[in-house]
Amino acid sequence: MNLFVLSWKYLKDKPLNTFLNVLLMSLGVAIILVLLILNTQLSDSLGKNKRGIDLVVGAKGSPLQLILANVYHIDFPTGNIKLDEAKNLMRNRLVKSAIPLALGDNYRGFRIVGTNHDYVNLYEATLAEGELWRYNLDCVIGAKVAKQLGLKVGDSFFGAHGISVADMDHEEASYKVVGILAPNGSVLDNLILINIESVWQVHDHAEVDSTATHDHSPVLGSAYQTGLPNGDEASEITSMLIQFRSAMGAVQLPRMINSNTNMQAASPAFETQRLFSLLGIGVNMIKSFAYIIIVIAGLSIFISLYNALKDRKYDLAIMRSLGASKTKLFIHVIFEGILITVLGGLLGFVLGHGLVELLVSYYKKSEEIGITGMVIVNNEFSVLLLSVGVGVLAALIPAFNAYRTDISKVLAQD
Repeated sequence: MNLFVLSWKYLKDKPLNTFLNVLLMSLGVAIILVLLILNTQLSDSLGKNKRGIDLVVGAKGSPLQLILANVYHIDFPTGNIKLDEAKNLMRNRLVKSAIPLALGDNYRGFRIVGTNHDYVNLYEATLAEGELWRYNLDCVIGAKVAKQLGLKVGDSFFGAHGISVADMDHEEASYKVVGILAPNGSVLDNLILINIESVWQVHDHAEVDSTATHDHSPVLGSAYQTGLPNGDEASEITSMLIQFRSAMGAVQLPRMINSNTNMQAASPAFETQRLFSLLGIGVNMIKSFAYIIIVIAGLSIFISLYNALKDRKYDLAIMRSLGASKTKLFIHVIFEGILITVLGGLLGFVLGHGLVELLVSYYKKSEEIGITGMVIVNNEFSVLLLSVGVGVLAALIPAFNAYRTDISKVLAQD
């Protein structure tokens, strides 16, 4: 006697009850998995992209906006800061290194970032082909930029002012692709990198000939490789990514910058932790709702099995008379609870990953952050085991009643 097949046939005899129980369980599992996948990948992505950055210094405004714009490139910059002020800060004994960023332009939705070679080294990125920029208006593009836009080494394009696709093009000068970075799962995959002098040149319309397409003037000195660029008194950058020389930097620098300069300092570690704490309230509420759905599914399974057992007492008695032990009857009913929850868990697994992929297709920023439904994250199988455990618990009382079936009494009544 195959108890598994027998349990499956009993479930097939009540398709509506089985479907509703499976659906309830799958919805609870799917919601939990969606939150788990999003939270895990978002946490990993934020952690990877802020690695090696102790402090972000930029224009005064929202510290969280400063971090989102200059570390994760998913918000508008708070403004610009004077290059001279940035250089003065760079000379501070507590600053080990400072990577400048100049934001404000895009090409078909991908941000153009003025910086130096240290920014590439920060994320340990490597070139898939070509080389890093050496001249003004040279650019190096991320792997996703190259893939989605079909750009190749040697191609040229005009950037657009602002960070939205609808902004007006800078037709005064074009950028030339000299290198393509290999995919490495960081923000670099979605960026177009140039030197800061190119940013100044494109925006300084008075000095750029309208017929110019590409300027092969070399960048003087080593400004394009490390440190801060050379500029005049009016030159500005958007921010600096600071690394401390010692732990004292975390104590003294932020307070000094925020109190004594026109700039603002924000800690990526602190701001991302604050962001997660704010998001965590809503996430925990939704997760609690999902667990409630799973509990309701367990109660529904219990009620279905308990009520079905009343109609099956004669069948169970016949099974006992044919030689089935009490233990087999117990396992038979337990199997039914397990089958429902396994089906619900598997359907929830598919729904959860499918929903994440659907969200990514609707919200392009999710893909830029690196979120996908095509991966399995930690604790997913724990959720599936939890759903099976709920099925076992829901089936315990009906299974115990089946175990206690009195053959003579049941057959005598019938």
